[in-house]
Amino acid sequence: RRLTPAGRFGLIGLGMLAVFLLVAFAPVQLAQNFTVFALAVVIGYYVIGKVHYSLHTPLMSVTNAISGIVVIGALVQIGHESTLVTVLSFVAILLTSVNIFGGFAVTRRMLSMFSRGESR
Repeated sequence: RRLTPAGRFGLIGLGMLAVFLLVAFAPVQLAQNFTVFALAVVIGYYVIGKVHYSLHTPLMSVTNAISGIVVIGALVQIGHESTLVTVLSFVAILLTSVNIFGGFAVTRRMLSMFSRGESR
């Protein structure tokens, strides 16, 4: 079901109100981090949305590098004194590891489609 123009306008207004309230009442660091996150989500959505469908598999392979960066950040934080930070770091390592190994499996299958019959 498609969103009507009035519904889209309402969602944009609601999002702007939420960002305004966040900036007005949250600590400065949280507001800055949220702004960077929101911009990354919007840019990522439009970049991925404009990729031709035949290039999505190679694009998935590139996300292994991004997942590697997330793993490094989580490994740095896993020794933190806060239990919450340690648990979140463990979850980040677990999920990005699944993404990395799955990405390598997909890449291997994609490359095997282009190899000669002997190595399949």
